[in-house]
Amino acid sequence: EMPMKGFSGQAVENGNNDILHSTNSNIRLFTVKRGGSFMPKEDVIGTWREANPESVREFSATAYYFGRLLNDILHVPVGLISSSFGGSACEAWMNPKWIKDEWVKAFPKSKVPQTEEEYNKMKKAYHDNRISSALYNAQLHPFIGIGIKGVIWYQGEDNYNRASSYADMLATMVKGWRDEWGIGEFPFYYAQIAPYEYGIITKTGEDTINSAYLREQQYIAETTIPNSGMAVLMDAGLRDGIHPRLKNLAGERLARLALVKTYGLNGIAAESPRIGEIKIQNDTIEIGFDRDKMWVHFCGKPTSDNFEVAGKDKVFYPAKAWLKRSKVMVKSDQVKEPVAVRYGFKNWVKGDLFCEDLPVSSFRSDNW
Repeated sequence: EMPMKGFSGQAVENGNNDILHSTNSNIRLFTVKRGGSFMPKEDVIGTWREANPESVREFSATAYYFGRLLNDILHVPVGLISSSFGGSACEAWMNPKWIKDEWVKAFPKSKVPQTEEEYNKMKKAYHDNRISSALYNAQLHPFIGIGIKGVIWYQGEDNYNRASSYADMLATMVKGWRDEWGIGEFPFYYAQIAPYEYGIITKTGEDTINSAYLREQQYIAETTIPNSGMAVLMDAGLRDGIHPRLKNLAGERLARLALVKTYGLNGIAAESPRIGEIKIQNDTIEIGFDRDKMWVHFCGKPTSDNFEVAGKDKVFYPAKAWLKRSKVMVKSDQVKEPVAVRYGFKNWVKGDLFCEDLPVSSFRSDNW
């Protein structure tokens, strides 16, 4: 995970100013030294530190903004354990038996090393962060049983090219963690990956792999994982950088989910709307939404160009979208009899569909 200091040429927006104002003895930070292991470990390397410019500079930006808002609103001490590894695969954080057991769907691309020799060979090719169970063994297993309130999760980019199994995989991982902790269905809040131009383009100009399918799987997982919530980041991406700068949006949206769903705070919006009923009326598609008490809008604009529609030939064409009270209406002059609609369903897009200050996830009505 990106630290508050950012990376070379990739700064966290307003990061240094927030670091400057970070001294707070009621926020404690623990960063796990990253690395993998073939066998489960019993301890990790790391030290608890008070929040101050020196410690916060090196700490996970998303996690810090999350904890800062919780402390500010709840007025209680907050302890944050950052166990992360940039570019990691979801499989790397799973107990190997969850990947192989018959009670879960098969994850055929998640090869678990059977011997330490095989592990070492895979490590040379893929590194620890992409080897099934390597990070679970080294960075998660030592914490099982420690007193925690919940988990925040920001991952998915490494799985975008094999997205179809991700919702099942994430649900399996969360169930496994909860079973091993044995404290019930603790909160699990996660960030949807932000749009980014992955740059894998064919000669015809088409994306060979569309990361919107991974975002869709994360959208599905919110309904299959009990006591969970997803922070949508359609407005927080960076076209030419996989490390978005607006880490405060990710951390604070995750914190709002926790404040409302876990701590019972009323009076603020925390959950992005989800797609409701979709109707087709001649050449126009009408889209309704759930969880949209204040109705959706296009960032103050009357229309949006982030929609596409397709007819029976399954070819999508750019469409114009406009608002009709709580509904979004979509139409393309090139499709007289539409059967499906998509919003922001591309690698890179600047999301413009919101409810209050929360963006709506990219979505599609087809399942082709």
